[in-house]
Amino acid sequence: MAIANLQEKLLFFTQQKSRISMELSDVQMQQLSATKQIQTKQQNYNNQLSSLYYDEEIGYGTDAYSEQLELMQEEHEFEMASINSWESQLELEKESLENQLNEISTYESSWQKLLSNNIKNDFSYGGTSGGK
Repeated sequence: MAIANLQEKLLFFTQQKSRISMELSDVQMQQLSATKQIQTKQQNYNNQLSSLYYDEEIGYGTDAYSEQLELMQEEHEFEMASINSWESQLELEKESLENQLNEISTYESSWQKLLSNNIKNDFSYGGTSGGK
């Protein structure tokens, strides 16, 4: 009976590890998405800067240029700050999940040793009583 309980506990740990690994994978995919968004927004920002610089009506050298440039910079900084904040949150989530996974792996290892010891004890009890 004790062996069955230990095996059930090991299955529980396996299930938990699987769930956490799946969550970890989701977080990593979100991190990739955030990185892609940063690259896309930076490229768009660079294209907008170039367009603004060479615009015939409000391009470089006009009074409206500096106003428009300042607005674009503020908007870009806000977008980058939002994405960076999201990335930081994802990194914290990832670290938490990795810690949980390590903790469960440690528990699983100790339960496996306990199960192994119980199996050895069960066989040694059965082996010493026979033959007399």
